[in-house]
Amino acid sequence: MAGSAQSPRARYREQTRAEIKDIALRQLAEGGTGAVALTRIAKEVGLSGPALYRYFDSRDALLTDLIRDAYADLAGAATAAAGALPEGTSPRARLQALGAACREWAVAEPHRYLLIQGTPVPGYTAPADTLDSARAVLGPFLPAFAQAEPTASVRPVVAQMTEWAARDTAVAGWARTRVPAGAEGVALAGAVLGWTHMHGAVGLEVSGQFEGMGHDGATLLTAQIGLLADAFGLA
Repeated sequence: MAGSAQSPRARYREQTRAEIKDIALRQLAEGGTGAVALTRIAKEVGLSGPALYRYFDSRDALLTDLIRDAYADLAGAATAAAGALPEGTSPRARLQALGAACREWAVAEPHRYLLIQGTPVPGYTAPADTLDSARAVLGPFLPAFAQAEPTASVRPVVAQMTEWAARDTAVAGWARTRVPAGAEGVALAGAVLGWTHMHGAVGLEVSGQFEGMGHDGATLLTAQIGLLADAFGLA
């Protein structure tokens, strides 16, 4: 059965919401989260302040939509990178490809990356479902650690992640969608440590902390991920 077409009013609403978000993203790029102002957006869109609230009832609601969109795009970049890998790609090469894809997205969209991985917005609390969005980014990393052989340096993290998976059935179930039963703890440890390695290096890069230093961000991230792969005994 063919899907029902949107009404003109629904299309207009979606178009207006998209325009509002585009303006907010421009403000975000120009001055960070503090520059996102509903009054300025309303003026540019041609709406009164009260009329704008029919589309987003608060600045936090607008930020939440931007955060969800950013996580979805970053997860899409990671998923696409994983899907493009040839059959038989080694776990180490998989990890490097995923890290590179996430970095490329962050460098191309620094304001959006910092919205989700930078300094928390004062007074803003993200809704619980953004945790699922963050997990969608980490998901493609889990299979790289399915057959890992952790070295002594990371075994304490593996032990804690294994205990976490035993306590939290939702986390364990999510991990088992990516790795065999029994590998949840090591895969979670690898993904979490991968997150810290990747976002530590990338976050410093996109916030301009490496300017004037004699290295390339891609080279640094490759080295960081290589050290992580060594710690987990990845081939």
